[in-house]
Amino acid sequence: MTRDPTVLVVDDDNFMRAALRRVFTVASIPVETFASASELLATGDLSAPAVLLLDVMMPGMTGLELQATLRERGIGIPVIFLTAKSQEAEIQRGLSLGASGYVTKPFDALTLGQHVKDIISKEPSKKTQ
Repeated sequence: MTRDPTVLVVDDDNFMRAALRRVFTVASIPVETFASASELLATGDLSAPAVLLLDVMMPGMTGLELQATLRERGIGIPVIFLTAKSQEAEIQRGLSLGASGYVTKPFDALTLGQHVKDIISKEPSKKTQ
């Protein structure tokens, strides 16, 4: 039996992680939250089907650095970046490296949930070659 894709949320803001957990719980999408990129790398299941919802700016490893690390490791999880402000250069860099999109905070919960569902239905997570 195949496991349903999980949304892996990486954001250093406790409130944002809790809000995103609620968004995906209400949408009946499995969700796991992580306070940092290093926490995801240490404890997250990156081999299972997933979509990564990733804050652009975090202390330590940034979202863009995490995206690059996953790419170097051959982990092809679809990425949606979260940004609190217009960080056009960073977002464009993430998109050019294969991110599936970005969402500006504050976000509309229904739109975000639908965006994630669309990615899950179109592009199941896979290891890249």
